[in-house]
Amino acid sequence: MIGRAFGILAILGTLAAPAAAEPRANQLFGAKRTASAHQPASIGTYAKGCGAGLVQLPESGPTWQAMRLSRNRNWGHPALVQFVVDLSAHARKLGWAGLYIGDMSQPRGGPMTSGHSSHQIGLDADIWMLPPARLDLSRGEREKVSSASVRTADQKRVNGNWSATHHRLLAAAASDPRVDRIFVAAAVKIEMCKGARASDRKWLQKIRPLYGHDSHFHVRLKCPKGSPGCRTQTPTVAELSKGGDGCDETLTWWVTTYLDELKNPPKGPKGPRKRGARDYTMADLPRQCAAVLASD
Repeated sequence: MIGRAFGILAILGTLAAPAAAEPRANQLFGAKRTASAHQPASIGTYAKGCGAGLVQLPESGPTWQAMRLSRNRNWGHPALVQFVVDLSAHARKLGWAGLYIGDMSQPRGGPMTSGHSSHQIGLDADIWMLPPARLDLSRGEREKVSSASVRTADQKRVNGNWSATHHRLLAAAASDPRVDRIFVAAAVKIEMCKGARASDRKWLQKIRPLYGHDSHFHVRLKCPKGSPGCRTQTPTVAELSKGGDGCDETLTWWVTTYLDELKNPPKGPKGPRKRGARDYTMADLPRQCAAVLASD
């Protein structure tokens, strides 16, 4: 009887115990140090996906250096790596030594353990606003050097770190047909709207204001060929489909309303925290990402 009682208790304990939590996708992808053995492909959306067969941007080149190498985030679709190389060469033509390159993607893309919610499919790159003083930084120096903010403390104007070369570099990047959009601080968008020529403003639509982009600009490429599972981002402002330049009421809203709300958030009870990229499990990602993760 005693043995039977213990057996029943054991069964009841098993039924009552919570199921083991499914591992977070960011921990699984963050643990991978190399790319998957697949043909290059971007899978899913920029903020919910992965990257097959990504390639690594060399740590240093004639016109660039990848920063924060300890993060192992200098990976991307070959189209992104080539774009970064091309833009850095153009920066040299504009008078800079080249470019400092921040985060791109992890070796297999996917959600990250810290930082970005996007950068998941190998098509996003953060490029520092700081003009390189030199391109022979050691690994240790790349962990310590910081970029420079180009906006004022009130976030509404550019500061003395902004230059005409910044404008020309961003204009060249936005004019590239491979680029879908570029995120910058609102102050940068305002300044570029002022400085752009009246006869050539179409590329300005790709320059999009976004909080937290004062010391780098975030380039996002369109879905490349050979990536049928890639989902291009839906336009977020009405004028995108009307050929506008984004220098109208949308930008005014950013400066007069959104930035002020960030500084003075409305009071009241906060709702439940929204589920984000760090909460995703493999079930949240496209099914092809399981094969990307499992590849030797």
